[in-house]
Amino acid sequence: MRVGTGESAVVLLGAVPRRASSIWTRAYLRLLLGGDTTCALLACVCVLGIRLIAGVFIPWAEFMLGLGLIVAWPVALMMGGAYRQRANGEGTDEFKAVFNGGVSLMATVAILAYATQTAVARSFVMAMLPLALLSTLFFRYRMRKRLHRRRAVGDYMRQVIAVGHRESILDLVMQFRRQPHHGMQVVGACLPQGAMDSAMDSAMDIDLDGIPVLGSFGDVAAVVERVQADAVAVLACPELDGAALRRLAWSLETARTDLFVAPALMDVAGPRISIRPVAGMPLLHLEHPEFDGTKQVAKTVFDRLVAATALLLLALPLLAIALVIRLTSQGPALFHQIRVGKGGKEFHVVKFRTMVVDAERLKGALLDENEFDGVLFKIRNDPRITRVGAFLRKYSLDELPQLLNVLRGEMSLVGPRPPLPEEVGQYGADVRRRLVVKPGMTGLWQVSGRSDLSWEESVRLDLRYVENWSLILDLQILWKTWSVVTRGEGAY
Repeated sequence: MRVGTGESAVVLLGAVPRRASSIWTRAYLRLLLGGDTTCALLACVCVLGIRLIAGVFIPWAEFMLGLGLIVAWPVALMMGGAYRQRANGEGTDEFKAVFNGGVSLMATVAILAYATQTAVARSFVMAMLPLALLSTLFFRYRMRKRLHRRRAVGDYMRQVIAVGHRESILDLVMQFRRQPHHGMQVVGACLPQGAMDSAMDSAMDIDLDGIPVLGSFGDVAAVVERVQADAVAVLACPELDGAALRRLAWSLETARTDLFVAPALMDVAGPRISIRPVAGMPLLHLEHPEFDGTKQVAKTVFDRLVAATALLLLALPLLAIALVIRLTSQGPALFHQIRVGKGGKEFHVVKFRTMVVDAERLKGALLDENEFDGVLFKIRNDPRITRVGAFLRKYSLDELPQLLNVLRGEMSLVGPRPPLPEEVGQYGADVRRRLVVKPGMTGLWQVSGRSDLSWEESVRLDLRYVENWSLILDLQILWKTWSVVTRGEGAY
C-alpha cells in the first residue's frame, strides 16, 4: 500500500519492497566485475598477440597461465576491496583498492616465478599485469564518471533518513543536493521530540525544504522500515549520547541499514582523524594541521616547479592573449591589484585585464546590482567586462599570469581564494582562518561551483581546505580544475 502527495510516495508496513538501491548496486558491481575481467583479457591478448606477431613461439603452458591470471585478476581486486559498495563512486578508495589488488597479484606472480625458477611468467609480470592495471583504472574512472552523470539526474541514489536538529538537517540536505555525485538523497527527517511537539502545537507544516519530517528520535527504526531507507545519518546533537546511538545501531542491524554518525567537527576529515581506544572508550583523536615543516616545503617546491614549467610552455599563448587584449580595447594587457595573502600580508596579484580601464571607478554606480551575498561583489552580466574579457573569464585564462605570483612565493597553485583588503576588513574571527595558508590559483571553491557559490559556501570550502590540505588533495583539485575550466561553468 502506498500513500503520498503529488509525486512523492511512502511505502507503509505490510508491503515491504525490495530496496531499489540494492538492485542497482548488485547490477553495478556485476558490471564492474565484467569490465575488470575484460581489461585483463584484453591485456593478455595484447601481450600474447604482440609476441605471436614478432614470431616468438608460445608454449601451451603460457596460454594456461594467461587464462589463470585473467581469472585471478578480479579475485585479487576483490581481496583488495575494489568491490565494496562504499569504495565505489566517491573518493580515492576505489582506485587505491584496484591499485593495491593489482600490485599484490604482480608481486605474488613474481615471487612464485622466482621461487620456482619459471621463466614463462616474466612477460606477464612485466607487461600483461601492468597493462591490465592501467586499463582497469581507466575503466573504473570512466564508470565513475558515468555513475556521477546518472546521479546528477536522480538515478543510482541511496535513500537516507537524517536525524538531528532542523538547522543541521537543512545544511545536510543542501550539501547533498549541491553534490549529487555522492549518491545520497535525504528522503525523511527525524527531529527531537521537543521540536516535533512545537511544530504540531503551532500547526506548522512538518517539512524541511521539501523533506518530510516522519518522526522523532525514538521513531528512527520504524521510519527506516516504513520508507525502506538505505542509511541513517545522525548529525551532532546532545540528545543522542553514546547509549542512545548504541541502541539505534542495534535496531538497524536486522535490516542491515547503514549508520553514519557526523562528528561535531564537520569539515575535518581524512588522515587528521583517528579512533583510539583509551580506558575502554573509543576516543576521536584530532591531529593539528601542518602549516610548516617538510610537507610545506614539498608543496612550495612543487608549486614553483610547476609554475616555472607552465610559464615556459605557455609563453607564446600568453603573449598572444596579451596582444589580443591590447588590440581589442584601450589599456594595458595586464591588471595589477592588491590582494591579501598568508598571514594578512598584502601583495600585487597579476591577471589579464578583462574589464575596461576605469572599472574600479564605475564600481560605485553598480553596487545596487550586486548579485552576491556576503562581502563579495559580483554581477553575472557586468557591463564593465570586455568581449574578450568575458571569454577569458569563462575559461579562467585571465588567471594564468598568477603563475608569476606562484613563482614569487606569494601564491600557491591550490589554496583559498585571494581576497581583497576591503573583504578581509569584514572578516570575522573564523573567516580569518583562511589566511593561515597561501591563497591559490584554484581550490575547492573552483571545482565546486566557482561564482555560483554563496559567500557562506565559498568560505566553508576554503576553511575545509585549510583544515585538510595535503599534496594529494592538491593533485586531486588540479585534476578536477581542468574539467571544470574547460566546461566554463560558474564563471563570470
